[in-house]
Amino acid sequence: MGRTDQRMESLKMWVFACTFLNYAFAHWTRKCYTNVKVQLIEAGVSTYTLAAMDSGFMFTYAGGSFVTGMLGDRFSAVKVIGIGLMGSSAVLAAITFGASSGIVENAAFAPFWFTTVQVLHGFFQATGGPVNTAIMNSWWPKTGRGKIFGFWTMHQYVGDVVAAFAGAAILSSSMNWRYAIMIPCVLNGLWAIVNFTMVPNDPSEVPGLLEEAATTGLTTGSDTKVAKTKDKPITYAEAFAIPNVLMYSFAFGFFKLINYAMFFQLPVILSANFDPATCNLISSLYSFGMMPGGVICGWMSDIYGGRRACVCATMMVILVPLLLLFAFEMDTLPIIPLLVMLCIMGCLVGGPNNIITSAVAADLADLVGSKATGTITGIINGSGSVTAAIGQLMIPVLAAAGERDGVNYRYVWLFLVVCTILGTLFLSPKIKKELAPDLPAGVPADKANLGYSAINTQETKTGIEMTGGQV
Repeated sequence: MGRTDQRMESLKMWVFACTFLNYAFAHWTRKCYTNVKVQLIEAGVSTYTLAAMDSGFMFTYAGGSFVTGMLGDRFSAVKVIGIGLMGSSAVLAAITFGASSGIVENAAFAPFWFTTVQVLHGFFQATGGPVNTAIMNSWWPKTGRGKIFGFWTMHQYVGDVVAAFAGAAILSSSMNWRYAIMIPCVLNGLWAIVNFTMVPNDPSEVPGLLEEAATTGLTTGSDTKVAKTKDKPITYAEAFAIPNVLMYSFAFGFFKLINYAMFFQLPVILSANFDPATCNLISSLYSFGMMPGGVICGWMSDIYGGRRACVCATMMVILVPLLLLFAFEMDTLPIIPLLVMLCIMGCLVGGPNNIITSAVAADLADLVGSKATGTITGIINGSGSVTAAIGQLMIPVLAAAGERDGVNYRYVWLFLVVCTILGTLFLSPKIKKELAPDLPAGVPADKANLGYSAINTQETKTGIEMTGGQV
C-alpha cells in the first residue's frame, strides 16, 4: 500500500469514526432526557407537558429530516452536523435551566417553555441521519458499501447503551440528577467543535489528496475516480423522480412502524406475564438483536452483487411466521424460546431499517451524484417517520379490541404481519429488476448482477442520466 493509499484509508477511518460518534452523541442526548422524566415530574413538570414534548419532538424530527438532508447537500455537511449537535446541547441546557428555576413553577409559561425547546430539539436531531449518510457516501465506494454501512449503523445502539448506563450510574449515585443531562450536553457541544474544525466533507477538502490520487486511480464514494466531475444538489421533484425512491420510502415507512411498535409496545405486552423489571430486561433483547441486523443485511447484499431489496425482503419474509407465532402462542411460549425469538426478530427488523436509510440511500444518490445523498436520505427517513407515527395510532385501538375479544394482543401482531407484507410488496418491482435486470444490447445474461462494475447501463426513464450498476 502506497503512501497515498495509506493516507486515504486513514482519512476514511477518521470520517467513519467521527460520523459514527456524531450519531451516537445524538442518541445519547436524545435518550438522556427520557432517563430523567421521573425527576422532571418531581421538579414540577407535568405529565401532560412531557407528553407534549414527546409529540412535538416526533413531529419536527419527521419534518426536519426532509429539510436538513437538503441543507447538508447545499452547504457544508459537517457544519450542518455541528449546528445540529450544538443545538441539541442548547436544548438540554434550556431543559435543565427550566427545571432549576422559577420557570417550572409558572403554570402558564412552563408548558410553553419545555414544549418549545423540545420541538426545536427534534429539528436539530434530524440532522443526524441524512447529513451523516451524505458525508459517508462522499468517502466510501459503492462496492462493499453494505458491510461498511452495516457496521456504521450500530452508532444509534452505542448511543442508547451509553445513555442508559451513564444515566443509571448518575441517578444511583450521590450526584444531582441534572448531571445526567449536563454531562452529555457539554460533551456533545465539544464534539460539535470537532466537526467544525477537523472533519472534511469529502476528499476535495484535503490539501493535495486529489492530485496524489489522480495518478493512482484511487476511488472513493460512488466508485468513481476521486477527481470526478462536480456534483450538484437536486430538488425534491428530481429526488422523487429517481427510480425506487418512492418505493423505498413507503417500504421503510412500514418497516419502521414495525420497529416502533416492537420497541414501544413490547414491555407493555410482556407485562401480562412478567413483572416490570423482567419485562424491560426481556424486551431489551429485541434491541440487542437489532445491532447485528444491519451488518448481516448489508454484508449479504454485498455478497449477492448489491441485491439489497432481495436481502431486505428475505429478512422480512422470515419475520412473518415469527409474528404469527407470537400472535397465537405468545402467552404459552417458554421463556428460552421467547428470548431467542426476540433476538432473531430484532435482527430481522433491524437489518432492512438500518440499510435502507444508509447504503440503499447512498446507492440511489449515486444515480445523480453524491450531493443528492442528504436529500434522498431525508425523504426516506422523513416519510418513514410520518408513516410510523400515524401507524402507532392503530396500536391502542387494536389492543383494546383484542382485550375486548379475549385474545390479548393478537390483533396487534396480525397488524404487524400486514405491515410486513405491505412493506415487502413495495419492494417487489426492485426485487424483480435485481433478479432479472434489463441489459443493454450486447451484454450477455450471465454478466447481470455480478457486481456493481459488471455492467454499465444508461437509464433515462425519468429524464435523469444514470451511469453505473444496479441501484
